[in-house]
Amino acid sequence: MGKKIAVLITDMFEDVEYTEPASAFKEAGHELVTIEKETGKTVKGKQGEASVTIDKSIDDVSSADFDALLLPGGFSPDQLRADDRFVQFTKEFMDAKKPVFAICHGPQLLITAKSLEGRDATGYKSIQVDLEYAGANLHDKEVVVCQNQLVTSRQPDDIPAFNRESLKLLAQ
Repeated sequence: MGKKIAVLITDMFEDVEYTEPASAFKEAGHELVTIEKETGKTVKGKQGEASVTIDKSIDDVSSADFDALLLPGGFSPDQLRADDRFVQFTKEFMDAKKPVFAICHGPQLLITAKSLEGRDATGYKSIQVDLEYAGANLHDKEVVVCQNQLVTSRQPDDIPAFNRESLKLLAQ
């Protein structure tokens, strides 16, 4: 049975960190719902290769309506974490022990949500010290799965491992 996956995304996301997991999740029968401030807005990837039309406004969704959360990297997570609505939405997934998939800079939303204390995680090199300050047990490897809930990866090269472990969690 397919799962419903929320995707927090805005302009300057890392193109392949959305497109490749989205493609893999859809191929496996899961539904993705893109969420930003404004329904119908088109957001563009920082490489200029991908654009995404937003399905729902953050004001029109509840974490209870979703089975999992995808946080692509790039500059998107840093922009979104300045808005408490996106931080709270992210925190609700972590608190409910629902699957969360965060790649590259994606964990910045988890840092701001104060949801990484004592959790195993990884992220892009430039945020690894932030992950440590947030209380995460940092692992510098392609994919880290924590407590059968949180999947994190460092960079686009890690996407195959990220997708593999994320799909395993979604299949449960």
